Amino acid sequence: MSLSKNQLKIITSLNQKKYRTAHHLFVAEGTKIVAEFLNSTFELEQLFCVDNAIYKNIEKVTEISEIELKKISSLATPNNVLALFKIPSTTPSLKSGLIVALDEINDPGNLGAIIRLCDWFGVDQLICASNTVDCYNQKVVQSSMGSLARVSIIYTELEDYLQQSNLPKYAADMEGENVYKSKLPKNAVLVMGNEANGISDSILKLVSNTISIPRFGALKQTESLNVATAAAILLSEFKRLT
Repeated sequence: MSLSKNQLKIITSLNQKKYRTAHHLFVAEGTKIVAEFLNSTFELEQLFCVDNAIYKNIEKVTEISEIELKKISSLATPNNVLALFKIPSTTPSLKSGLIVALDEINDPGNLGAIIRLCDWFGVDQLICASNTVDCYNQKVVQSSMGSLARVSIIYTELEDYLQQSNLPKYAADMEGENVYKSKLPKNAVLVMGNEANGISDSILKLVSNTISIPRFGALKQTESLNVATAAAILLSEFKRLT
């Protein structure tokens, strides 16, 4: 069975958020990433592969040619398989534990890296402001390397969420307390801000604690850290101290 014109149209349209929202579908590519989603609670819509023998025990499989795969792939070098999964419905939870909240993260690579960090450090819920890049953007899906299958990601109005949460709230801020001298709790919300502008004033007003990563360089002229790098350091400290 080959790729139909309608399938080609739908798959290529999923590069845009409005069509992902309309169809409730997103794209995952590559054997490793697709396997992560197949082994998760995500529901498979359709799988397209160049070697059906690998996926012979899976329903909804269409074998296509390498030329057809290249037509629907967003990768420079397509990797054998592309799958469509249904976007699950989610609702915010005011649960305990360590929760990461993102205020207007724009770069897909940064969001993908932060999702991987949450997976690595055992943070199972990521709260995203509605103006944060879509986690089902194909660049985010690919850069998260399958971790998206294990981290619950919820888009909501961040101000409302923070106002309703009873957890202590920590914001990453250049003027905050030295994280290496801070006593960090096991249950908290860690807020990370926009790549260029940091955390918005309206969000900072709702946060009682600000923490920073000190500069150790002799000249101390480095302007800032990449948001994903900063998230890695702060998450490490939260987990180390608790």
